[in-house]
Amino acid sequence: MNETSPITDLKGVGEKTARLFERIGVTNIGELLHYFPRGYEKFGEIQPISTVKEGETVVVYGRFQKPLSVQRIRKLQITSGIFSDESGSLRITWFNMPYLRNTLKAGAFYVLRGRMTKKKQLVLEQPAVFSLDDYRKIQGHFRPVYPLTEGLSGKTVEKAVRQALDHVVLSKEFLPIDIRKQYHLAEYNFALEQIHFPDDQEQMMQARHRLVFDEFYLFILALRQLKKEKEKQRQHFGIEKSERMDQIISNLDFSLTGAQKKVWAEIEEDLTGEFLMSRLIQGDVGSGKTILAFLALFLIAENGWQGCLMVPTEVLAVQHFESLQTLMQKQHLPWKTELLTGSMTAREKREAYRRIREGEADIVIGTHAVFQEKVEYKNLALVITDEQHRFGVRQREALSEKGQMPHVMVMSATPIPRTLAVILYGDLDISVVNELPANRLPIKNCVVDTSYRPRAYHFIERQIKEGHQAYIICPMVEESERMEAEDVITYTQNLRQVFPSEIRVEYLHGKMKPSEKNEIMERFLHGEIDVLVSTTVIEVGVNVPNATVMMVENAERFGLAQLHQLRGRVGRGTAQSYCIMCYGKDSRKTKERLEILNQSNDGFYIAGEDLRLRGPGDLFGIRQSGILAFRIGDVFQDAGVLQEANDAVNTTISDKEYPDGEKYQILSGTLRHYMHKDLYNLNL
Repeated sequence: MNETSPITDLKGVGEKTARLFERIGVTNIGELLHYFPRGYEKFGEIQPISTVKEGETVVVYGRFQKPLSVQRIRKLQITSGIFSDESGSLRITWFNMPYLRNTLKAGAFYVLRGRMTKKKQLVLEQPAVFSLDDYRKIQGHFRPVYPLTEGLSGKTVEKAVRQALDHVVLSKEFLPIDIRKQYHLAEYNFALEQIHFPDDQEQMMQARHRLVFDEFYLFILALRQLKKEKEKQRQHFGIEKSERMDQIISNLDFSLTGAQKKVWAEIEEDLTGEFLMSRLIQGDVGSGKTILAFLALFLIAENGWQGCLMVPTEVLAVQHFESLQTLMQKQHLPWKTELLTGSMTAREKREAYRRIREGEADIVIGTHAVFQEKVEYKNLALVITDEQHRFGVRQREALSEKGQMPHVMVMSATPIPRTLAVILYGDLDISVVNELPANRLPIKNCVVDTSYRPRAYHFIERQIKEGHQAYIICPMVEESERMEAEDVITYTQNLRQVFPSEIRVEYLHGKMKPSEKNEIMERFLHGEIDVLVSTTVIEVGVNVPNATVMMVENAERFGLAQLHQLRGRVGRGTAQSYCIMCYGKDSRKTKERLEILNQSNDGFYIAGEDLRLRGPGDLFGIRQSGILAFRIGDVFQDAGVLQEANDAVNTTISDKEYPDGEKYQILSGTLRHYMHKDLYNLNL
């Protein structure tokens, strides 16, 4: 058995289980071994009941003085009892586990491990039960906690990984020994085993350091290869500057900011230059990147070529399409636009495909549908994508088969410090739109604890009565995507009891069908919903100028850059907007982090402070989202490792033996595999 063997080679993994693994992107042994834990459970010391605290995972040893009771409340069966040791007593509850009443005997001793919550009193909910001997065997060990999908348990994943590690043929070390020594990197196979089942904290840190380094190193090396290939590519479109573009800009309803003018000049220079454009337009939320995209599309159309803009959601595609048409009608521009989304009927798609193929459509706006196999462009010269759909290897190959390689422009609202952006976007030139339009009022922020919630609701109610709308964000519940939906639904139901009946409250979450999500966002956009309770699925939503309040629950669970992105959903109109960050975990560090957002609306400053504050951070950190979704690395938390990997790549490329020398032979094979597989899937 090796890393390319199918997962069904593992004992106990049949076709049904294999389909569940496929849903998390695991089809073979190699993918399984690189499906890293998102964290660990540590089986710690047994503690006296008198020392337990709310929010902590605790281990207690004692007994039930009386038999457990079972109570039915609506659809729930709640099993509960009082558990005691010499220091005190504690209420224990389990949900829908009535059989425990017969298996856990009064007077017998047990070890219970679980998380403390506080209702009217401290309660240990849903604890695992061990005998003292069984617990002593695992005490001090780390148990991996994996991201899961419905139907796939942590035990199933853990068992499969253990079996794979026991039977797979060891991989050859692909990093040269001098790089490993210089950066103090553990051996690859050792790291792979220890990341899943670490012997202790130190081994875990060593394993993670090595695997994060690998991920960054291969990514940067792959980007350098891509850049090297692109540098050879001259453009053949013959695009020329046009007086019409100056007229369009002067006839806009607003004046471009100085930053927009500077970046537009760089885009125009690229499009009319000798080589193909590969440029990242990095701008804070609301800085006006979309108009720059429209201008680039106009210049392409003016020169007789086609351009397309790809966005992550259908609602946003429709919104951009309508904005573009409105702008073109106002300025009497002659070009034809086409909307292409997945929910269009087969007939509508056929007609759109024909118009694109025959060159009747000058500008195409849509979701990932713009790159489907059936779409043939007559003369595509420019592809613009946003950060959720980075134009990667697979799309480049697909489009090169359809015609000439086009210009590429990537737009990102995720603020990354320039030192990191230069590394992460090694294959792109970078432009920064670092100025907000003059008519935008700065968002007013406040950081509060949960006791402020009633006042926040009252404030939101006042805003709605003044004709505005609000978002309330609930954090994703990582244990189960199904629970994410339940969390948002429960919050929404509670909120409907708080607000007057005339205030319309709806929810949105990632488990909804695309058509359902589109319908909710359309209704919110058109003012048919007053309060939208959502997970971070709205982070790349639509432009709703009427929304003036963003309230984020459990704000401490989000990275600062992600919170800044969420805040950017409001403040898009002329009315004053507000962001309420409500934290549930009270600590000095939490307040310090959130205070950065309270004091500043500058995304680039916030990103830099986020980087400074994290340092080595927690083991797996507070994950960012969107473009920063590496498998194990976090470009903020692991900024030092990212820099080391970049330095190592510089050494590798400058080495006269690279890429054909014996020292780098295994690396070359690993890099080829990475570029043809991992780089496709990496959301960067």
